[in-house]
Amino acid sequence: MSTHLPAQAHRGSHGSGLARFNALSPEAAQAALMHCCGSRRWAHRVAMHRPYPDLDTLIAAADEASYDLSQADLTEALAAECSEELDHGASYAALLALDAAHAEYERKFGHAFVICLDGHPPEEQAAHLLAAIRRRMGHEVDEERSISADELRRVAQARLCDLTHWLTSANGLSGAEMGLFAPVG
Repeated sequence: MSTHLPAQAHRGSHGSGLARFNALSPEAAQAALMHCCGSRRWAHRVAMHRPYPDLDTLIAAADEASYDLSQADLTEALAAECSEELDHGASYAALLALDAAHAEYERKFGHAFVICLDGHPPEEQAAHLLAAIRRRMGHEVDEERSISADELRRVAQARLCDLTHWLTSANGLSGAEMGLFAPVG
């Protein structure tokens, strides 16, 4: 089973990465942002409000753009997501249970299960993920869509932190590296 988690980053010193992000062309910035959230409107809005003086301002702008997503924008963003999978030594039984839970969730709600796992140690992520899917399966469609939108906003925050981190490297962010921090696309 292939496994990959969306990046779960912490807000450290990303100054030079933020400067590089601010210097990207509008098209390149939007393309990078699409890996953080799959809504074209969200990516356009965040890109067009550059330059950002600091990471907190970027995160605040991304949050504002997330809260303003229309239902169509949210549908687009959710359609771009992949279900989180684990590669942190989870047992085969846990991986099978997660695959089944993801499939049932996607059948019921019509999109991938979205959750931000910041703050959960790798060894606890499988149990947390499975419990969250099972708990959220009891929601009505509209309630789950609202929760998914909030989780998508949190995941986008983490991916933005990763984006600015990756952009601090000497060569910036290659297309291959872009795929490492976000399974969107």
